[in-house]
Amino acid sequence: MHGDKHLMNSQPARQNRQSGLAPEILEVPTTPYPDQRPGTSGLRRKTRTFMQPRYLENFIQAVFDVVREESGDNLAQETLVVGGDGRYYNRTAIQRILRMAAANGFGRILVARDGLLSTPAMSAVIRTHGAAGGLILSASHNPGGADADFGVKFNGRNGGPASERVTDQIHQHASGIRCYKTVEFPDIDLGGEGETFLCGTWIRVIDPLADYTALLETLFDFDALRRYFHQGGSLRFDAMHGVTGPYARHIFEQRLDAPHGTVIRGEPREDFGGLHPDPNLVHARELVDRMNTDDGPDLGAACDGDGDRNMILGRGLFVSPGDSLAVIAEHARDCIPAFRDGLTGVARSMPTSTAVDRVAAAVGVPCFETPTGWKFFGDLLDAGLCRLCGEESFGTGSDHVREKDGIWAVLCWLSILAETRKPVTAIMHEYWRRFGRSYYQRHDFEKLDADAAQALLADLTAALPKLPGTPLADSRVALADDFRYRDPVTNFVTEHGGLRILLEDGSRIVCRLSGTGTSGATLRLYLERYRDDRGRGDLNRVLAPLREAALELLQLRERCGRESADVVT
Repeated sequence: MHGDKHLMNSQPARQNRQSGLAPEILEVPTTPYPDQRPGTSGLRRKTRTFMQPRYLENFIQAVFDVVREESGDNLAQETLVVGGDGRYYNRTAIQRILRMAAANGFGRILVARDGLLSTPAMSAVIRTHGAAGGLILSASHNPGGADADFGVKFNGRNGGPASERVTDQIHQHASGIRCYKTVEFPDIDLGGEGETFLCGTWIRVIDPLADYTALLETLFDFDALRRYFHQGGSLRFDAMHGVTGPYARHIFEQRLDAPHGTVIRGEPREDFGGLHPDPNLVHARELVDRMNTDDGPDLGAACDGDGDRNMILGRGLFVSPGDSLAVIAEHARDCIPAFRDGLTGVARSMPTSTAVDRVAAAVGVPCFETPTGWKFFGDLLDAGLCRLCGEESFGTGSDHVREKDGIWAVLCWLSILAETRKPVTAIMHEYWRRFGRSYYQRHDFEKLDADAAQALLADLTAALPKLPGTPLADSRVALADDFRYRDPVTNFVTEHGGLRILLEDGSRIVCRLSGTGTSGATLRLYLERYRDDRGRGDLNRVLAPLREAALELLQLRERCGRESADVVT
């Protein structure tokens, strides 16, 4: 399949297809691979690693074994959802998974047309159809291609990423696997809706846009958003050749009547057009340049490869993920119909800026601080303790699904613009006047030597107890620790959530190794300084003392040869 092929299209529904013969269920001998422990967002490796004999099958069988145990050995009553972001190897992997799912005895499988299903749409489909879970084939914001990255993530019954307990069980099964089940059967036609009966399993190809769009219509006032565009409102949305292109064109251009061309790079491609599908100031350069013009659109936005991350821009202004979360929280009740009854609480990951904390205090709701990883929000959302959550890695979401949701975040901002009739810059400056500003940056040091990076963090961890009370930057250290989280719903304790150094003036330095990379190690350094200055400061100047102090503490120059980050957002 060519990398520039448009992978999602609308075709007439197929007739039901039923095989005349029952294929033999095969138990294929295998041996474990040593590297199949899921990380923050499933199992991510180089594509060629997944293309090794039995590698994909081993992990999928381990997932199915856990689902069988969770279902009381009754998979015939269960539904499985399958889809991905269209990257290289997506279709091949889906066909193998369908054969394995049928051989393992699932009663029904819902697979997205053309194999394309965004991560938030996966959550919506699971929840709408009462599925036992779903398999998302994606490496999210990582590059795609034969020599790039691939991944598999399992989402459970609530539509959210599998808990640590479940991922530990998957790893245990993968570590002791001896065989996997499959059948020999021709590839299922994924080009249009229809059904195939295989080994007692109904495999149904579904419209990947339908359930998700229907859900969004219950959350937002589509009529008001349509009027916003009719009255001259404007949006530029960069799909980065990921899975959100068809969703964005369907929702923004077709349902909301935004002008044709509102969505750019909207065709899903196996290699994302040779680009890095990460919505940040570096990789979405075309969009950033357009928004830095005097006649730029009212709102600029981008999503990553699988559609769960988002970037928000105004004319000449980048809205940090922490500020975006805080502004949505501030305007939730007045501008977004889904929140007319108010917020029960908000949540953010520990490295995310503390901007939303101040909004939560102002509206009188709790703010929860969790480790990195969307799965930690799931228990809070399920228990009704919070309705809005976000993380610094461009993720924002609510209780409508159990994943972060890029298109949803853009609709939130469109709703705020349509209701207030103010541009993004005015909204941000009003927010900073009311709440002050968290000057915030994330510095990504990519492809570090893994051993050197681990040793660097180990030495800093050992030094943390000695830091409180010592001078740092132009303040003093108030607290230094390795973040520990106790889930208020389950009481489950998560250790080693990231090293954090809190200063007496409210500034923070946080560092952790990313769990989403596939090559070497990525060290993420987070810098935050709060100033009640109405947002008038220069970002780089305000953060410069913290940046220099952090580089000295970590000894990045001496130990890793790095003077500066690969990506700063």
